[in-house]
Amino acid sequence: MNRPTSPTHERAARQDEVSHIQVDEGITRVFQLLGKRWTGPIMSVLITGPTYFADLRRAIPGISERMLSNRLAELAATDLVVRTVDNGPPLRVSYQLTHAGAALEPALQELAKWAKTHLPERSRPTDR
Repeated sequence: MNRPTSPTHERAARQDEVSHIQVDEGITRVFQLLGKRWTGPIMSVLITGPTYFADLRRAIPGISERMLSNRLAELAATDLVVRTVDNGPPLRVSYQLTHAGAALEPALQELAKWAKTHLPERSRPTDR
């Protein structure tokens, strides 16, 4: 015979069920890196091939030069992006995905497809 359980008992039982679950450290690290603001747009531009800093800035409206520079440095430090200096004149800096960065392309495309299907578009402000 099933006895009714109280919400407290149900909560305790659920905590026992999930107490043994471990979050994958790799998943945590990848979302900490790729989940940072502007990283997704930067990666999506770089998937198209080597890109100059100025072109990246123009392709991503709203990003500041400082933020773009910081994100690119982080991506380079994790070996997802390589920085190349073209000796000018003028001196130009380009960025491209490494083999590891390019290997993220299928995952990024799937995330973009998922977002189009499951996330509502941002509502646009109405003109008044």
